[in-house]
Amino acid sequence: MPAPPDLQHLRAFMAVAEWRSFRRAARALSLSPSSVSQAVRTLEERLGVPLLQRSTRSVAMTQAGTQLRAQLTPVMQGLDGALAEAAQWGQEVRGHLRLNVPRSAADLLLGPLLGGFLKAHPGVALEVCTQDGLVDIVREGFDAGIRFPEALPQDMVAVPIGPQQRFAVVAAPTLATALGVPETPHDLLQRPCVRQRFPSGALYRWQFVPPGEGALAFDLAVEGPLTVDDQRLALRAALGGAGWAYVYEAMAQPHLRAGHLVQALADWCPAEPGFALYYPGRKQVSPALRALIGWLRGQQA
Repeated sequence: MPAPPDLQHLRAFMAVAEWRSFRRAARALSLSPSSVSQAVRTLEERLGVPLLQRSTRSVAMTQAGTQLRAQLTPVMQGLDGALAEAAQWGQEVRGHLRLNVPRSAADLLLGPLLGGFLKAHPGVALEVCTQDGLVDIVREGFDAGIRFPEALPQDMVAVPIGPQQRFAVVAAPTLATALGVPETPHDLLQRPCVRQRFPSGALYRWQFVPPGEGALAFDLAVEGPLTVDDQRLALRAALGGAGWAYVYEAMAQPHLRAGHLVQALADWCPAEPGFALYYPGRKQVSPALRALIGWLRGQQA
């Protein structure tokens, strides 16, 4: 059995069969006539049968050449279609994209933007899994995740997205009036607070930076009658008067403007770097993920 012919040899033969001319076939393939002639000759030698009848004025098909062309035509059309479709994956944004995102980032960052992204890229199917605990995104089958940069593994590529984030200490006005507004973080130790527990089981320690140049940050273990595992629930509990809560300022802003919450210790809660989208450094970035990164960056420009 002869060795399988090279694809370039088959393309050369099909072009000559179509144009009935080596010169015109060469022009269509952006090759020299001698290259096309050599490719066809090599194909004939490999198959052990003449495919074309040549003269100084014309090119005609042999019976074997006519049969080969008829059988190759649908095969080559299918191959060209498959290659063209594969190439579109690098040009048109298509595919399935899975993200692992903490619930707070989904609320503050992704939620308002996803509709616009999907309209701009209708070929993308996006799946967002909200999960506060850190997971191995490679093992769990995610294309990327979103977290604060300091929480990311060293072998991940991190892309900053979104604005800086700031926390706020808030409570219902009735509670603030009844027990007094704390003037320093340590005053919170004498007031009821809504604590938050990480998926790991550890209690979140509220973080503060004293006002003034060069002050060192510290964290505080508050006490209170209610412990939750979700920022939104902590915010709702604060609105209901359960205690002081430590939540994202952006999440609390509508309630602060409406007078449903009051804020304390604003000078002790500076802005910090925002979220980062991360993905494995050894993994090639898909067009869908590349498009999402560009979209998120464009929204903050």
